[in-house]
Amino acid sequence: MDEKIKLFEEMKKYGFEQVVHIYDETTGLKGIIVIHDTTLGPALGGSRIWNYESEEEALIDCLRLARGMTYKSSAAGLNLGGGKAVIIGDATKVKSEAFFRAFGRYVQSLNGRYITAEDVNTTTEDMAYINMETDHVVGLAGKSGNPSPITALGTFYALKGALEYKHKSDDVSKYSYAVQGVGETGANLVRYLMEEGAKDVRVCDINKKNLDKIKAAFPQVKVVDPDSIYAQDVDVFVPCALGGVLNDKTIPTIKAGIICGTSNNVLLEEDRHGDMIKDRGILYAPDFVVNAGGVINVYHEIHGYNRDNVIADIKLIRNRVIEIFKIADKQNINTQKAAKVFAENRIKTIKEVRSNFVNR
Repeated sequence: MDEKIKLFEEMKKYGFEQVVHIYDETTGLKGIIVIHDTTLGPALGGSRIWNYESEEEALIDCLRLARGMTYKSSAAGLNLGGGKAVIIGDATKVKSEAFFRAFGRYVQSLNGRYITAEDVNTTTEDMAYINMETDHVVGLAGKSGNPSPITALGTFYALKGALEYKHKSDDVSKYSYAVQGVGETGANLVRYLMEEGAKDVRVCDINKKNLDKIKAAFPQVKVVDPDSIYAQDVDVFVPCALGGVLNDKTIPTIKAGIICGTSNNVLLEEDRHGDMIKDRGILYAPDFVVNAGGVINVYHEIHGYNRDNVIADIKLIRNRVIEIFKIADKQNINTQKAAKVFAENRIKTIKEVRSNFVNR
């Protein structure tokens, strides 16, 4: 993407429906809400707070994340479109009841076209404040709650599917793992690995508190320097930090035969870096399929939350990634492209099914 984004050209190229810039003078709220595609249903995507270096960086991130949510929801079989919100600022300084209520009013103004949820640097408590001003919010305490453990669980099943596809065995204890980022989702994924008998788990994080927590829970994990995480001699590289980490610099250093993690937009440039990974013989489990557990979790909240039903849907992620691997092999394309084919086919089919008027 060019350094200076041409917004309307970007919207036309990738099919974005709506971009809303929001500002509240009282609280200092500054943010962007992007709605990508609502063919399948209302756009759902979390609200993240990040101290972006520029407004343009925030816009580019929000566009990518919203588009990713369209693919994620479609590939997960959900009747949802893709959207996202980014709020610009230091999460340790900007948060307050008034701040989130101001944001909630902007969500409400979209009249149900966008449903928000928690994301990076937002919590279930923050969602409760937003809920004071709008019903178009999920991930509330007492309902689906914190999505991180469920996102990690879906990734765990995807990882097992990737192990089965590449090695013909999903016995977690046989393999080694390098986990980049042990925040909430990464830490939960490490927990699932350890509970299944993983013996060689290496982790890194730029936040010492996260490392202290994971070492306290699992003293046997090995902490490595963040710069060396890509070159670890392991079977699976597990990116659980921010996006764009698979790029020209890092891909050539990866020794793992499988990449499967919770991060969004992990490929810096989808087509080129997807091909680079394929050419190296690495099996990449596409991020928006792998980490769909969170959106599956909150989707069930919209229709009446039942945890057993959620877990049943989460387990389907394993078979979904295997199906996508088969599409990639059959069409000789990278797995990211195969996942988009998988998701786009569903959107196209449902759009055609709905071409005739039915009064409901």
